[in-house]
Amino acid sequence: MSLIPFQKSKVGPISISYKFHTTIDVLRLDEIHPVVSGNKWFKLKNYLQDALECNKKAILTFGGPYSNHIVATAAASQYYNLKSIGIIRGERPNHLSHSLQQALDCKMELYFISRSDYKAKMIPGEALANFVPEDVYSIDEGGYGTLGMTGAMEIVQELNCNDYTHILAAAGTGTMLSGLIGAAHPGQSIIGIPVLKDDSLELKINTLLPGKKHNFQLIYDYHFGGYAKSSPELIQFMNNWYKQTGIPTDFVYTGKLFYAANDLLLKNFFPKESKILIIHSGGLQGNLSLPKGTLIF
Repeated sequence: MSLIPFQKSKVGPISISYKFHTTIDVLRLDEIHPVVSGNKWFKLKNYLQDALECNKKAILTFGGPYSNHIVATAAASQYYNLKSIGIIRGERPNHLSHSLQQALDCKMELYFISRSDYKAKMIPGEALANFVPEDVYSIDEGGYGTLGMTGAMEIVQELNCNDYTHILAAAGTGTMLSGLIGAAHPGQSIIGIPVLKDDSLELKINTLLPGKKHNFQLIYDYHFGGYAKSSPELIQFMNNWYKQTGIPTDFVYTGKLFYAANDLLLKNFFPKESKILIIHSGGLQGNLSLPKGTLIF
């Protein structure tokens, strides 16, 4: 399939010095595309190719009201002339989040279902009313699944990441983290920062990576209350981080990731002379749901 026009991924050092740590780099996946940015493209690409090869007419997927995956799926589907259907967790709000409005602008049809139905991945009948069921291609929340994982493996496979001792990334469904773990070199430690309360995350990751023990760790201390939750402390950090490094973050994923990385570095969590790569997974459009003036970027 022809590719959406992307910028090449860039790696650059951060401008803050930490004791004992000489190399801390950031992979700027947020810069590759204004909408289908960050890890979203890598997790979607194999599904989209499969759907096109199978002559599907529509993509159906799941997500919450602040889901970057929903936005990216809507935009990518529109680019490839596929219809898109979004099954959204929770009742329809009086005012749509910017993410959902952006999905609507990309011609995605949105259907809101209860949290219990969402947990069971129920698909309302009206969502498929205008389609022959065989023409609809379903993708799980966040691109979770083997095709999403193998796409995420390419995030580090296209770079020379052999020298990094630690790779850090935010974790939602665990799809990207599974890909990073699967592509890691012997001796590398993959650290996931969960952005929501999910006791099943480790199981989800191991389900995609059966057969052997993998070197990864989940640190659950930085979700700030749950998915899309924030605090004045997090917002202040995001603004200060931007002043110091010029790197914008979002309050759902990467703000929590960089807060965690900074805190762990200050606490001397990493061994001396570690070489660390932090993956900026994009999703900055989620910040538009915050009140104007909350962030300085």
